[in-house]
Order: sequence, then structure tokens, then C-alpha cells
Amino acid sequence: MGLLDGKKGVILNIANDRSIAWHIANNVVKQGGQCAFGFLPMEKMERRVRMAMQEGGFGQMPIFPCDVSRDEDIAAFFASVQQSLGTIDFVVHSLAFANKAYLQVGKFTETPREVFRQALDISAYSLIGLARAAAPLMPNGGSIICMSYLGAEKVIPGYNVMGVAKSALESSARYLAYELGEKRIRVNTISAGPVRTLSAMAVGGIDSVFEHVEKKSPLRRNIDGDEVGRTAVYLLSDLSSGVTGETIYVDSGFNAVGL
Repeated sequence: MGLLDGKKGVILNIANDRSIAWHIANNVVKQGGQCAFGFLPMEKMERRVRMAMQEGGFGQMPIFPCDVSRDEDIAAFFASVQQSLGTIDFVVHSLAFANKAYLQVGKFTETPREVFRQALDISAYSLIGLARAAAPLMPNGGSIICMSYLGAEKVIPGYNVMGVAKSALESSARYLAYELGEKRIRVNTISAGPVRTLSAMAVGGIDSVFEHVEKKSPLRRNIDGDEVGRTAVYLLSDLSSGVTGETIYVDSGFNAVGL
């Protein structure tokens, strides 16, 4: 029996078969979970997501467009999910965006107001919007998880406005955990170490970050996406029934190390 047998939920957003969302989906499906997937409503994105889903062997599962910067898109997405799955047990928020021109060392003070607003809207506020729309579809409670990074609490040169957005995301998760707890909905964050995804490669100096983690982390190595996927299964399953409002680190222990 799988840890997620009989559980249904949504995962937003797979970029390709190297993305953290893909690794989460792959592990969820292996453990018996049934999913619907969201994608940014662009033809090339839909094509990319479908290819990644086929690669994972879950290409038959439903997929719906969702621009999380638009409340009407979120509402339409969950209406489609309800029609396809009925009630759900989990939501995976694995998405973020910031203009990569400002994800460079020495660029934080140059962050324009609109770039800041967009990063916070898509990367952090979207969790609130998704949780608000998902909660009515979770009458039996369930689990919501989101993805963060150490740059939310420590300065990672080049991470810049995305670090601020991830700080807001982690704080939002805690407030949601408090408010949704009476509905038996748990909300947790996974703070993953650097993984070679499309979004990670947009951060200035990312190669030096990988090198530093390998040298300084207790495990003396970088993580892979599958390790994040397995942790997600724990947080989505009943194994973590007493865990909410937490940030779980999957980073080879790097967060625990000082200079």
C-alpha cells in the first residue's frame, strides 16, 4: 500500500522533468496519490508540462491552466479540479517568479517597485489565493505545502527580491496554518537546498552556491530533487498529521552551519 493511497490533490507548477514540482509529483504518484496539475496558460508551457508528465508516467492525469496572478484564473482552476476530482486532500505550491535581470549580485537596491510587486504577488500571495480557493474542496482536512529556500532568512548574494518574496511566503504559510487549523488543514514549507532547476539557474552566482554547499554542509554534498519529493510525501501523508506551521529543511544540513 502507498502512503497516499486514496488521496487526491493538485500540484502547481511543473516546468520540466528536472523541476522540484515534477519530483514531488513523481513521488506522490508512486505512493498512490491522484493529482491534477496546473500550468501557466501558454502553449509552450502546456507542451512542456505534458512532456514532463509523460516522462514520469502520469501523463493521463488532468491538467488545467492557471495564472496565479489572476483570482479569476484560480477560481476557474479549482472549478475544473472539483469537476474532475471532487474533493481534494492536498495542494502543492511549487512556483515563483522574479525578473531575472535583478537576480544578480549588487542589483538589490536597483529593484524597481513593479519587479518587487510582481515577485511578491506571484511567489507569495499566490499561496493565500490558492489556499482560499482550495479550502472549500477540503471538507475532511488535508495538507498544503509550499517551497522555499534559505535565502528567505539569510542573505544569499544574488537571490535578492526572491529572498524577500520567500520570506513573505514562509510567513504566509504560518498564518495560514493558524487560521486553517480548525478546518484540519495543515500548512507547511519545505526549504530545499539548491537544485539545478530552470529557476535556480537564473540566479546570479548559482554555481558558487552549489560549490559552497558541497564544501560546508554536514553531508558534504548537494541534494537532488527526489529527496525533496520524498519529504513532500511525508508532509502530504498522514505520517505528518501533527505537523503544521513548520519549515522543514532538505539541504544536506547546510542551514545548521555557521561560518
